[in-house]
Amino acid sequence: MWNKLRILPLLVTNSIKNFVTNLKNDERGLSGVVVAILLILVAVLAIVLIWGFMSGWLRTLWDNITGQAGQLRN
Repeated sequence: MWNKLRILPLLVTNSIKNFVTNLKNDERGLSGVVVAILLILVAVLAIVLIWGFMSGWLRTLWDNITGQAGQLRN
Protein backbone atom coordinates (compact mmCIF):
# COMPACT_ATOMS: atom_id res chain seq x y z
CA MET A 1 0.00 0.00 0.00
CA TRP A 2 2.70 2.49 0.99
CA ASN A 3 4.75 1.51 -2.03
CA LYS A 4 1.85 2.43 -4.32
CA LEU A 5 1.41 5.76 -2.55
CA ARG A 6 5.13 6.55 -3.01
CA ILE A 7 4.92 5.78 -6.72
CA LEU A 8 1.73 7.78 -7.28
CA PRO A 9 3.39 11.25 -7.50
CA LEU A 10 5.90 9.91 -10.02
CA LEU A 11 3.13 8.43 -12.15
CA VAL A 12 1.15 11.67 -12.07
CA THR A 13 4.24 13.73 -12.95
CA ASN A 14 5.13 11.43 -15.83
CA SER A 15 1.58 11.44 -17.19
CA ILE A 16 1.46 15.24 -17.09
CA LYS A 17 4.82 15.48 -18.85
CA ASN A 18 3.66 13.02 -21.51
CA PHE A 19 0.42 14.94 -21.99
CA VAL A 20 2.23 18.26 -22.45
CA THR A 21 4.77 16.68 -24.81
CA ASN A 22 2.03 15.08 -26.90
CA LEU A 23 0.09 18.34 -26.94
CA LYS A 24 3.11 20.26 -28.19
CA ASN A 25 3.85 17.69 -30.89
CA ASP A 26 0.24 17.22 -32.02
CA GLU A 27 -0.68 20.01 -34.42
CA ARG A 28 -4.35 19.08 -34.34
CA GLY A 29 -4.44 19.68 -30.57
CA LEU A 30 -3.08 23.18 -30.87
CA SER A 31 -6.17 24.45 -32.65
CA GLY A 32 -8.31 23.05 -29.81
CA VAL A 33 -6.14 24.83 -27.27
CA VAL A 34 -6.43 28.09 -29.20
CA VAL A 35 -10.22 27.72 -29.37
CA ALA A 36 -10.37 27.03 -25.63
CA ILE A 37 -8.29 30.12 -24.85
CA LEU A 38 -10.43 32.27 -27.13
CA LEU A 39 -13.62 30.99 -25.49
CA ILE A 40 -12.21 31.81 -22.06
CA LEU A 41 -11.31 35.31 -23.23
CA VAL A 42 -14.78 35.86 -24.68
CA ALA A 43 -16.38 34.68 -21.43
CA VAL A 44 -14.20 37.01 -19.36
CA LEU A 45 -14.98 39.91 -21.70
CA ALA A 46 -18.71 39.19 -21.42
CA ILE A 47 -18.50 39.13 -17.62
CA VAL A 48 -16.61 42.42 -17.59
CA LEU A 49 -19.17 44.05 -19.88
CA ILE A 50 -22.12 42.78 -17.88
CA TRP A 51 -20.48 43.91 -14.64
CA GLY A 52 -19.84 47.34 -16.19
CA PHE A 53 -23.46 47.73 -17.18
CA MET A 54 -24.82 46.44 -13.89
CA SER A 55 -22.42 48.24 -11.56
CA GLY A 56 -24.32 51.54 -11.80
CA TRP A 57 -27.62 49.83 -11.11
CA LEU A 58 -26.14 47.81 -8.23
CA ARG A 59 -24.57 50.96 -6.74
CA THR A 60 -27.94 52.77 -6.86
CA LEU A 61 -29.66 49.76 -5.31
CA TRP A 62 -27.04 49.53 -2.57
CA ASP A 63 -27.32 53.27 -1.84
CA ASN A 64 -31.09 52.88 -1.51
CA ILE A 65 -30.68 49.95 0.88
CA THR A 66 -28.09 51.66 3.05
CA GLY A 67 -30.05 54.91 3.01
CA GLN A 68 -33.17 53.18 4.25
CA ALA A 69 -31.15 51.34 6.88
CA GLY A 70 -29.83 54.69 8.08
CA GLN A 71 -33.40 55.97 8.40
CA LEU A 72 -34.36 52.94 10.48
CA ARG A 73 -31.65 53.72 13.03
CA ASN A 74 -32.96 57.22 13.70
